Amino acid sequence: MTPLFIFSLPRSGSTLTQKILGTHPEITTVGEPWILLPYLYTLKEQGAYAEYGHHLAAQAIEQFCLELPNGKADYQAEIRALVLRLYDKVARNNQAASTPAKYFLDKTPRYALVAEEIIQLFPEAKFILLWRNPLAIAASMMTTWSNNKWNLYRYRIDLFDGLANLVSIAEKYSDRLHILQYENLLLNPQVELQKICDYLDISFNQELLSRFSQTKLNPEIGDPTGINQYQRISREPLEKWKSILANPLRKTWSKKYLKWLGQDRLGLMGYDQNQLLDEIKQIPLNLQTLPFDIHRILRKTWKSPQEAWQIYNSLVVKD
Repeated sequence: MTPLFIFSLPRSGSTLTQKILGTHPEITTVGEPWILLPYLYTLKEQGAYAEYGHHLAAQAIEQFCLELPNGKADYQAEIRALVLRLYDKVARNNQAASTPAKYFLDKTPRYALVAEEIIQLFPEAKFILLWRNPLAIAASMMTTWSNNKWNLYRYRIDLFDGLANLVSIAEKYSDRLHILQYENLLLNPQVELQKICDYLDISFNQELLSRFSQTKLNPEIGDPTGINQYQRISREPLEKWKSILANPLRKTWSKKYLKWLGQDRLGLMGYDQNQLLDEIKQIPLNLQTLPFDIHRILRKTWKSPQEAWQIYNSLVVKD
């Protein structure tokens, strides 16, 4: 069985993509496995915290790898073998058809942080790189996980580091990736699905676009709304982000974020910086959420200066 990965940021439409592909008889999938993150982070001194002391553990594992015949390559090969066995066991446990599936689809948005390591670990795998308008992602993060309250400071790792990692693999591994824009999937689902099927060398069936709601995923991990929401493909998400980012504070953040991204990165993703800046400028001001954003910052400043500083940093986009 061949691994198939969807690389994306959270709130990029990966659940919809997963459900559509999971309908195909040659693809099996389950929720969001997350299985590779802890194993690959044993090779990273930074980015993980644990009672046992992750920084020291990573150093110890690095020293341990020096004793292996092929060094770190042996350690990575064992991670690969373990994960492939687990994929296979899950697939066999969930396979309804008599013929084994060709692909096991692992959709874990935080894989954006280790995307290059995964590409190197699985040379035979297939990879779908899913882009979405980054402003729509930010707006969806607020509406999905914070009831439309300002919460982007919690997702800086995704909006900045995760996105930069995805841009990097798009530049370095373009020959191994299938690029998909979420907006194109909503506008031309049949065309985009046909391209994916061609990339995976599997048959295309129009019914995949009408039966994907039957794909059952673990509701405990992953998209809390998309698990049950996606009954049909809708174009409604294409413009929804504008009403979410309509107050002056959020519009200012959006402009700074686009400038941080820059024309080159946005162009590689398939978006035009000037066009997005113009769209922000044309959004009618809505002051309804502004008092709540300001109150949230002031309240956090009073209760927790450290968290208030995080919120402030989320408003002042990196240079």
